[in-house]
Amino acid sequence: MIRRVFLKILTSSTVVLVSGLTTPIRLLAEWNESAFSAKNIDSAINSYFPNKEIKRSDRIKVEIYDEVENGAVVPVKINTDLENVKTITIFADKNPNPLIANFNLGETTLGFVSTRIKVSEPSNIIIIVNSNNTLYMAKKFVVVHENGCG
Repeated sequence: MIRRVFLKILTSSTVVLVSGLTTPIRLLAEWNESAFSAKNIDSAINSYFPNKEIKRSDRIKVEIYDEVENGAVVPVKINTDLENVKTITIFADKNPNPLIANFNLGETTLGFVSTRIKVSEPSNIIIIVNSNNTLYMAKKFVVVHENGCG
């Protein structure tokens, strides 16, 4: 009898706990559906950064191989010495969905991101950094021999 009561309390507590923990996670996830579903680079950038001027910068360093065999796993490192970096966003202009990722950085975080991306064909990898509420851009061309998005 005590075991049944204990199991009922345990299962109901677990359900309440799990449902309570997943709700804030869903609320915190910001999803710009129009930018992530855009089919060309201009509409992806304009959807993600509407009516914003983007300046070119040589203070953003993009480390990516000039030529990769398999586009499914392309390592990329982005490093910047710009002050107060809030976000680093990665685009690939020839991908079916050009917006690859956005990284939100904390106030004390260095402007550095290292990740792996998928690239469908030879493309410009475009990096946009939000620093002091100003957008800066750098790009680098990468040759891909095998489609990583198919």
